Amino acid sequence: MRAHQMAAPIHPTSCPNTETRGSARAVEPQKPRPIVVQKFGGSSVSDVEKIGRVADRVAATARAGNDVVVVVSAMGKTTDSLLALARSAAELDAGSDTRAKHEPARRELDMLLSTGERVSMSLLSIALQARGLPAISFTGSQSGILTNDRHFDARIIEVRPHRIEDELARGKIVIVAGYQGMSYRREITTLGRGGSDTTAVALAAALQADRCEIYSDVDGVYSADPRAVPDAAHLPELDHEMLQEMAEAGAKVVCAQAVEWARRRGIAIHARSTFDDRRETVVRATRTEQVVARAIVCEPKVLFGVVEAPLDKVIGALAEASVAFKDLSFAGGRASFVVPLLNVPHPAAAVALLERCLGDALTLHPEASLVSVVGDGLAARADALARFAATLATAGVAPLAVHAGPLRLSAVVPAGKDVELQRALHADFVSG
Repeated sequence: MRAHQMAAPIHPTSCPNTETRGSARAVEPQKPRPIVVQKFGGSSVSDVEKIGRVADRVAATARAGNDVVVVVSAMGKTTDSLLALARSAAELDAGSDTRAKHEPARRELDMLLSTGERVSMSLLSIALQARGLPAISFTGSQSGILTNDRHFDARIIEVRPHRIEDELARGKIVIVAGYQGMSYRREITTLGRGGSDTTAVALAAALQADRCEIYSDVDGVYSADPRAVPDAAHLPELDHEMLQEMAEAGAKVVCAQAVEWARRRGIAIHARSTFDDRRETVVRATRTEQVVARAIVCEPKVLFGVVEAPLDKVIGALAEASVAFKDLSFAGGRASFVVPLLNVPHPAAAVALLERCLGDALTLHPEASLVSVVGDGLAARADALARFAATLATAGVAPLAVHAGPLRLSAVVPAGKDVELQRALHADFVSG
């Protein structure tokens, strides 16, 4: 039972004994208010006017009879601006015309970047108080979000939301800084790009919330990125497994770690637009109808590498560079791998370290994109694989690598070819 839902104890000295006095009726426990967790992305809180509009939405949810926990990202491009400041500060002036570059430590980046969400949470709390609603803001560590000891892209290992439950019991709206937590060594950590989504879903699970609403500047999930594919279709419903595969392949509406949390805990996600209520995408545990091709997804800015080396040496080099990898394959003494660069704070430094560890045996393609078809049983169908290869050829794209899995067909392609390929695959697999 949630801590804040327990009825207050009744002391014998202050209440008649209802078992011996028939004139008094036992006090019925108060029905708990449903908990709603709402997350608002950086574009939703990019200025004070938009924060006010978010406050109005949160207030309406609370006045409808819900306990509300709100997770916020940093305002607009604040995280990018802070990263630029860090890189600028890391240029060491040696007293000459040249400036030596020093890469900022990941720990210090976490200390710096975690301030962005603190600004958003405080401003939203102030805006709600100005509207007559009691509110309080907490950092990730104050909210009981515990992570592993990895900086810049930590993972949540446990949530202890006791302070949140206490404030909800006092009738307050709780605002939580997304994207951050505290490691078991009591260090401030950040969760990587999209980490505010993970904060929201993890809190929804810990609080046994009725639902988790993810608000951004788009009204849900589409069959492709509408900026690249104009005729992309809105998807009103998805299951967790399909959305997680899309997120792992690069879809940006909800981050992959958040969907993983939701899938494991059975949390329904409602992906909505902050400023447009006309439609949404609901993500549930129940599998929807089997669709061979559900969406086309692109992950830009990936590093593709091929190396002639023992597998343990390749994995050791990737670990030393402190980068996450996907689609790693190894056969006949040759390995290939894809490294998403979005959560790598210093891509150039990571490339230099990999080259130093693996030497001349390594061939790197630092400017590539991963373009995928996501759907049901794709690798099990010969016609789907044949159509995928034919579409690549018709679009004039020579892939650097192809990966086939149960829910995804992917091609690593030169960065300049990704938009053209997304449109071609959408026409052949989804629209058709």
